[in-house]
Amino acid sequence: MSENNKKTNINWYPGHMTKAVRMMEENIRLVDMVIEIIDARAPLSSRNPDIDKLAVNKFRLVLMNKSDMADKADNEKWNKYFEEKNIKCVQTNSRSSQGIKNLDKIIKEVCKEKIERDKKRGIIKRTIKCMIVGIPNVGKSTFINSLSGKAKAATGNKPGVTKGKQWINVKNEFELLDTPGILWPKIDDEKTGVILALIGSVRDDILPFEELSCHLINILKDKYPGLLKDKFDIDESKESHLILEDYARLRNLVKTGNELDIPRAAKMLTDDFRNNKLGYLTLDTIPE
Repeated sequence: MSENNKKTNINWYPGHMTKAVRMMEENIRLVDMVIEIIDARAPLSSRNPDIDKLAVNKFRLVLMNKSDMADKADNEKWNKYFEEKNIKCVQTNSRSSQGIKNLDKIIKEVCKEKIERDKKRGIIKRTIKCMIVGIPNVGKSTFINSLSGKAKAATGNKPGVTKGKQWINVKNEFELLDTPGILWPKIDDEKTGVILALIGSVRDDILPFEELSCHLINILKDKYPGLLKDKFDIDESKESHLILEDYARLRNLVKTGNELDIPRAAKMLTDDFRNNKLGYLTLDTIPE
């Protein structure tokens, strides 16, 4: 089967995600606001479509996290995209606290209507309750720790670290309900599944690195033409598996018998993307 006809299916929906969705549905009535954290490298693919149904009639805020790892020009375009949909969007980097400092003001601004309503009822200092949602590995727990100033949520650079719910009080002004990262039961769009694998939101054993890296090459050829030529002097007119072979030669990745170590090259190229060694890139394209 040629690479053009090969179909990739990526679905990862462990049991704890089913329980998490149930828990979120049960607790949504307790909160004023839903803060959705997405990965700036994949602002569309990293949005769980089920969140829109869950958050009906709630104040909304989208945090484009890991914005320091994404294409800066694209960050601004995606910001505008969300604002045009009447969803307040903020670029953040939870590890360095970029964009977090003024977030308390932004939360209050988004919830202004609720605060004014409370004032009319004589309620002055009621905390704003926020549910923190997002797919695995977008940095929810790091964000909570950054906003609260303390390590209150478990963090990790792999999906599925947070398994249960926990309420976290921030400056007696906000109560944050941390929730596990959840995907949706069936990922129908192949490219979305591939991008989720590339940003580490599904487990690495779901898709072989060789296949994943070939998809990455095709995305780069389409969205950033000339990048592979500039970085590695690789002929981009070739099919992706041949480009991967050229990359293996360039990195001198050979096994016994002078055979190219393609699996190692595939893992290394994927890591190059994840570690920004290919540059600051955004894999999603803004819809027409």
